[in-house]
Amino acid sequence: MEFFDLKPVEEARSIFLTAAGKRRMPVEHVPLTAAVGRVTAAPVQAKSDLPGFARSTVDGFAVRAADTFGASEGLPAYLRLQGEILMGHAPMVPLRPGEAWKISTGGALPEGADAVVMVEHTEFLAEDEVGIRRPVSPGDNVVQRGEDCPAGGELLPAGQLIRAQEAAFLQSAGVLTVPVFRRPRVAIISTGDELVEPEVEPAPGQIRESNAAALAALVRRDGGEPRYLGLARDQEEDIRQRLQQGMQDDVVLISGGSSVGARDLTARLISELGAPGILVHGVKLRPGKPTILAVAGDVPVVGLPGHPVSAQVTYGLFVTPLLRQLQGLPPEPPFRPTVRARMTKNVASAPGRTDCVRVRLIRDGAEVLAEPVHGRSGLISTLVKADGLLIIPSAKEGVLAGEMVEVELLV
Repeated sequence: MEFFDLKPVEEARSIFLTAAGKRRMPVEHVPLTAAVGRVTAAPVQAKSDLPGFARSTVDGFAVRAADTFGASEGLPAYLRLQGEILMGHAPMVPLRPGEAWKISTGGALPEGADAVVMVEHTEFLAEDEVGIRRPVSPGDNVVQRGEDCPAGGELLPAGQLIRAQEAAFLQSAGVLTVPVFRRPRVAIISTGDELVEPEVEPAPGQIRESNAAALAALVRRDGGEPRYLGLARDQEEDIRQRLQQGMQDDVVLISGGSSVGARDLTARLISELGAPGILVHGVKLRPGKPTILAVAGDVPVVGLPGHPVSAQVTYGLFVTPLLRQLQGLPPEPPFRPTVRARMTKNVASAPGRTDCVRVRLIRDGAEVLAEPVHGRSGLISTLVKADGLLIIPSAKEGVLAGEMVEVELLV
C-alpha cells in the first residue's frame, strides 16, 4: 500500500474495525464481586421470581382494595385490624373481607390483600379498628411477585456492561457468578532515542517517557489489561523484538516513529508482522495525522503518534471503539458525556480535516463557555488544563466566537 495516503477519520475507523472483524474475547466466569466493568458474554436468567412475594412499597395497611371504595375524609371505611406483619416473616393468616393488616415498607402482603393504604391516609379508632380516609385501587403501593423479573426471565442480555446497578440486580436474584468476556490484553510499546524511563534523570536533549502511563490508564478505563513492554530505541531489531513480543497479546499499541522519515522504522516493521498488514497510514486529523492502523493475523496493531496529546486523541478515536468491540459492545456508545457551550474565540479548521480542539469550560452564570486551550501536541499541560474536546468535523471550516458547540468531556 502507499504510505501516508491520508484517509478521513470515519473511513479510517471503518476500515480498521471491519478488518478487526467480529472477534470477541474468550468467555470466563467471574464472581459477581469482580464483574463490575465487565461485559456479559451470555444472557443471565433468573432462577426464581424476583421478588419472590408481593410486598409493600410504603408503611401502611394491607387491604382488599374493594373494601376501600367510596372512602373519604368525611366518611372513612372502617376495617378490623388483625395485627401487624413483621418484617422478614410471611403472614400465615389470609386477609378476609373487611380486614386490614398493619405493614411496613418491604413487608410481605398476606394472601387475599391486593393493595396497601398509606398510613397518612388512615386514622385509629380503636386498638382493633382502623379508618381508611382515601380509597386505593388493586396494585396500589405494591410490588407484585416477579415484577422485577419472573422465574426464567432475562435479568441481563448478552453484551451488557455491568455497572453498580446491574451488580445489585444480579445479587438480589442470587446470581453470584457471571459469564463475561475476558479483558483484552493490550501490549504497550514506546519508541524514541530521545526518551528515558520516568525514574531516570534526563540528560540534555532527553525527555521522560509519558505515553505508557497515559495509555495504560486509558486501557484500564476501557476494560482492558495493559502490559508495558518497555522503551525501544530507534533500532530495527529492538523495535521488531518488542512488536513480536506484543503479538502474544490481543492488541498492540506502539507510540512514536509513525511519521515518514529516515529513522522512523515503525511502519515498515508493522507491515512485516503479517497479513492483512497496514490498512491506514495517515489520517486527515489534527492532532494525529501520522496514525497507523494495522491488523496482523487477528491482532490489531495501532501506531500512535509520539506527541502525548496526539497519542491520547487518536487512542480515543480508534482504540476505544476497538476495545469495546472486542468485549461485545457496540464500537460507539449510544451516548457520550457532552456539554453544550458557547465558544469564546474563533477556531479555524482546514476543510476535509477533522480537528480535535482542547477546550476549557467556564461557568458564566447560567451559561457555559468553551475557551480553546492553545499549545502544540507535545505539551501535556494543554490536556491537563482542558475539560473536553471540541470535534470539528471535516465538512466544517472552523467555528466562530459566540457559536454554540458540543464539547466531549475528557473522562
